[in-house]
Amino acid sequence: MTQPTVTSTTSTTSATATTASSGLRTLHQIRIAFSLIWVALVFTTSASLVSTDEPTVIAAALLVVYPLWDAIATLIERRLASTGSTNSVNTLNIGLGLAATAGMIVAVFSTIGTALLVFGVWALLSGAIQLVVAIRRRRTVGAQWPMAISGGQSVLAGATIAATSASATSNLSTVAGYSAFGAFWFLVSVIALSIRGRRAKR
Repeated sequence: MTQPTVTSTTSTTSATATTASSGLRTLHQIRIAFSLIWVALVFTTSASLVSTDEPTVIAAALLVVYPLWDAIATLIERRLASTGSTNSVNTLNIGLGLAATAGMIVAVFSTIGTALLVFGVWALLSGAIQLVVAIRRRRTVGAQWPMAISGGQSVLAGATIAATSASATSNLSTVAGYSAFGAFWFLVSVIALSIRGRRAKR
């Protein structure tokens, strides 16, 4: 009498993982589109702004919206792939994104260098959280190695951006490059999740 229960539980777990994987693929595709548009706007409107410059209105808007969008996307992700081991970490990341947004609103009234410092610290911390989430989610969803690599890269990039934020050669093209690499790893994640999904159906 116990075997059907085990089979039913396994089937339910597999269905939940498939749903989470599908939801994450869609979300990652949206995040790719957002990042590419954001990068294009930075390069066409603000890439020449260096650390000592005051942000233009457009640059300020771009800098504020980036961590805000990340917080919103993390909230959606939390609902799509909710597990006990990642809920609290994702909640922390949402709070971090909102705090970074508030910090950026203040920073954009100063200089590009100040904004880059805030961005760098946020990228470092959010990357560390992303790495933890990817490690914890690998058993329930799978195919999380692209997000683990992306998280580690974000930690290194964030530390570099923060450390060089006051440099005379530092400018907004730095964060555009950061976002472009993020889009690349989201694309790899979509591919990895798709491959895992096809294998699970066999």
